[in-house]
Amino acid sequence: MKILVLGGAGLQGKAVLHDLSKSPQVKEVICADIAFESLAGLKFLDMKKIKLKKLDVKDRKALVSLMKDKVDVVIDVLPVAFVGDVAAAALEAKVSVVNTMYGHMMPGGSHEKAVEKGITFMPESGLDPGIDLVLCGYGVSQMDEVYDLHSYCGGFPERKACNNPLNYKITWTWNGVLLSYKRPAKIMKDGKVIDIPAKDQHADQWVQKIDFPEVGNLELIPNGNAIIFAEYLGILKTLRSASRCSMRWPGHSALWKQLVDLNFLSDEPVKTLPFELTPHQFMVKHLEPQLQYEKNERDIVAMRNIIVGQKEGRRKRIIYDMLDMRDLETGLFAMNRTVGYTASIVAQMIANGEIKKKGLLTPIRDIPYRQFLDEIKKRGISIQEKIETEEN
Repeated sequence: MKILVLGGAGLQGKAVLHDLSKSPQVKEVICADIAFESLAGLKFLDMKKIKLKKLDVKDRKALVSLMKDKVDVVIDVLPVAFVGDVAAAALEAKVSVVNTMYGHMMPGGSHEKAVEKGITFMPESGLDPGIDLVLCGYGVSQMDEVYDLHSYCGGFPERKACNNPLNYKITWTWNGVLLSYKRPAKIMKDGKVIDIPAKDQHADQWVQKIDFPEVGNLELIPNGNAIIFAEYLGILKTLRSASRCSMRWPGHSALWKQLVDLNFLSDEPVKTLPFELTPHQFMVKHLEPQLQYEKNERDIVAMRNIIVGQKEGRRKRIIYDMLDMRDLETGLFAMNRTVGYTASIVAQMIANGEIKKKGLLTPIRDIPYRQFLDEIKKRGISIQEKIETEEN
């Protein structure tokens, strides 16, 4: 198979290239990006399979031409600003696309247009969203009724790398992190849906605690819409509680709430400056250089998914825990590995026919659960399953 990777020279892209270049199924990988300096000297990449192609994604003609060159699947790991350009080109070229963004970020009408063209759009094929959705879907499939559905995930520095007040460093785009902090949350508690404005997600009343194995105490910060995935799974009638939360080291929320209260994420230009600059733009430029990892520092990715329900008259509780850390030999962060390997696996599943459905899909119901979990395990990413049952 031949795979085109858009943004292949970026943080997540390098992990995608790594996985594809090791796959016996993949005969050729086209890495398209604006520059390739970041790939120089990376010994873990099999460059015999990888061809570099300089590309401006805004050049529609060049992008379509590249997609039409006998490409089986496109993996898009570009910033979200380009999602519309990639989708439009894929429809014209009639080639399927995998990306790591939320499905609602896809252009309107994507499902109908993809069905008409006979292609697959599979967003949400990263870590979060991605692995979490596969695990939630798999857990729900083992229940007759579901009462609780919770998904917690976070990427953060190992303790010895926490040398700034935020106890945080960057393994994807800092602007992307800030945008996620401006995303409202929707949870369910005691059967009632609760909307949490973005400005309140770091408030004490919403931040919970968790003791994660081999890591320690972490904060749970509500982030994202937990209800939409319950709708996809058809479990709203019996559901009593649901949440999606980011995990951070203790103290992160208290400091961040103060910054939010001081409007450091505002998109309104600062009025007293002689040029146009928003606080959000300042935060990106000012903090990004200060939140980088050193070569000997590792990141941690931790994930917990909890599904509680009933199976054959017995109450059942399933917990999936995942823990991964940076590979210092390759330099790939845990965030890169969990995002990039997932995108690679899903793209190969589409190319080899394991995923045949057309249209705008979601991992929570359209990825073969067991096959995916077997594949991610082969990459050294371990997921622990704990099942508890009791009579009602």
